[in-house]
Amino acid sequence: MMIPTTKVEKVVETLHGVEVVDPYRWLENQEAPETREWLAAQEKYARSWIDGAPRRAAIAKRVEELMRVETVSFPTVRKQRVFYTRRAPEQSQPVLYVREGLQGKERMLVDPNARGGSISVSLLGVSADGTVLAYGLRKGGEDETEVQLLDVATGKDVGARLPRGRYMGVEIAPDNRTMYLSKFEDQGPAVYRQREGQAPERLFGDGLTAQNIIGIELSPGGKRLLLTVLLGSAGSKDEVYLMDLASKQVTTVNKEIDARFRGAFAGEETIVFTTDWKAPRQRVLTVPAGAPELAKAREIVPQTAWQLEGVSLVGGRIALQYLENVQSKIKLVDLQGKLVRELAAPGLGTATNLYGEWTNDLAFLSYNSFYQPNTIYSYAVGKGTQTEFARERVPVERVDVKVEQVWYTSKDGTKVPMFVAHRRDRKLDGSNPTLLTGYGGFTVTMTPGFSALYAWWIEQGGVVALPNLRGGSEFGEAWHQGGMLAKKQNTFDDFIAAAEWLIAKGYTRPERLAIRGGSNGGLLVGAAMTQRPELFGVVSCAVPLLDMVRYHLFKVARFWVPEYGSAEDAAQLRNILSYSPYQKVKDGVKYPATILITGDADTRVDPLHARKMAARLQAATGSGRPVILHYDTEGGHTQGLPLGKRVANLADELAFLTQQLGWE
Repeated sequence: MMIPTTKVEKVVETLHGVEVVDPYRWLENQEAPETREWLAAQEKYARSWIDGAPRRAAIAKRVEELMRVETVSFPTVRKQRVFYTRRAPEQSQPVLYVREGLQGKERMLVDPNARGGSISVSLLGVSADGTVLAYGLRKGGEDETEVQLLDVATGKDVGARLPRGRYMGVEIAPDNRTMYLSKFEDQGPAVYRQREGQAPERLFGDGLTAQNIIGIELSPGGKRLLLTVLLGSAGSKDEVYLMDLASKQVTTVNKEIDARFRGAFAGEETIVFTTDWKAPRQRVLTVPAGAPELAKAREIVPQTAWQLEGVSLVGGRIALQYLENVQSKIKLVDLQGKLVRELAAPGLGTATNLYGEWTNDLAFLSYNSFYQPNTIYSYAVGKGTQTEFARERVPVERVDVKVEQVWYTSKDGTKVPMFVAHRRDRKLDGSNPTLLTGYGGFTVTMTPGFSALYAWWIEQGGVVALPNLRGGSEFGEAWHQGGMLAKKQNTFDDFIAAAEWLIAKGYTRPERLAIRGGSNGGLLVGAAMTQRPELFGVVSCAVPLLDMVRYHLFKVARFWVPEYGSAEDAAQLRNILSYSPYQKVKDGVKYPATILITGDADTRVDPLHARKMAARLQAATGSGRPVILHYDTEGGHTQGLPLGKRVANLADELAFLTQQLGWE
């Protein structure tokens, strides 16, 4: 089938003295009839390649087997009640359940499957006594939810449902009929008190902008609300406030110190802060809730040589999750910082921290790896014993899989670690189909985790590689800052160096190398393919940021300006233009085969990026390799799609990747 024709309407702008040409700006209008016609033609073109892939049927069958299994979410515990979602193999969406104690019989609370396959449920909050919860209903892959209170004993909804919106936090007051809500609005975020049957009362948010996010935490007795104002998704400074809810008086905890502070209540009178203030790899402080002065804070856990990845309060203890060379270790300390015990992950994989509540001995943790499905364990904090709570019984083949951590050298000499997984019987003869994926941004750490994609790739004889790129926080804030703003190119250099290492060591060769990334990872692979197109055989670019000159103008992208900068600043524009994938595409260059994946329901990263990039690459590439746009009208940034749709989408992606790698 011929590539669909895309009209060119060049828009030329001069920004800070720099002329920027945009030939496909008309595709930004998602609902315009001409855009919808173009999308229909693109879908037919994409299907001509996907449906013609020789392995599509076999891939779909195996992916269905790997994904259509029972799944259980990470539990939330309140008093003796344990809340979680579980999806049976035959169901499209997870169902919300409660148990009375670990061994209690589960009871269904909310079944979204009765509302249609595109509606999913999420647990947003539970009252301190476990009698009332707040749940969210989401359509397709949208970020926005509708919020509803539910009486746990009766399973009945309480009060009116709150309208669809982007809720960033939900807390339930001790009266079990009042909610505190952090909600993002067009002009910026705000915090509301929502009493049953009354109009919402705005408590906080004046003077904030669309770049801000507000995190909220209610004290156990409901007396105070801790308010954390973030500058973007990974800004370097948090403002912190404490509100007395009886008087609505607000105490400023931090407004001047340029550092992050994330707090939690250890009882009603103590706040525990995790911070990178004078500690780029983070430390732990405590302050009295009645006099929260950081200048008088008590340091209970000093900075160590390793990144403190997470802190949680469980069973009267503080659980500290460290990354030691990107490998998880958990330490339990008391409120004075004295070590109680250590826990180690069973291998190279992804271990969560312990999570529960301060006054409850019961906590949970989980572990999984590239080829090891997720297992959730209950943990008795006092005794230090753990028991299996739930295991994903995925029918993976019994093959000997090798997972190792290797180190390679990036362009500027920086040593970068990477996890590599494959069947132990693979030979390093340059012939292995290899999937290289990454993220590299917003302090996100990347560790080996299970997915149907990875399991399929490995059991079929392929190699999976996951480098820890600068932009994440695997080694602290310095590692993050080494891959953001003016140093963003380091992220791309790290990724390209990973590809070169895999080729040099005989794992693969360019025509057998696939790269894959989503969201900020979509920007990553978009930059890699436009900078080194000869290095890759095929690219999978999902829900991506690609037009970095205009990204900040759409949806919630103002959150990301502290990470990338914006074209509104002259110096930042020059840096952005040095790597922005959409602007870096050149006519006649032999680009690798590419699948761009997005959908109408992505309310986080505007799908205009993928639409415009598909048009630009199709017109420019001189390789003769296909560039297709996989566009799902219900697809978005979240995982809310029905299981059947998720299976089909993954099978489509794998069919295209294997076809273009010549992987028979």
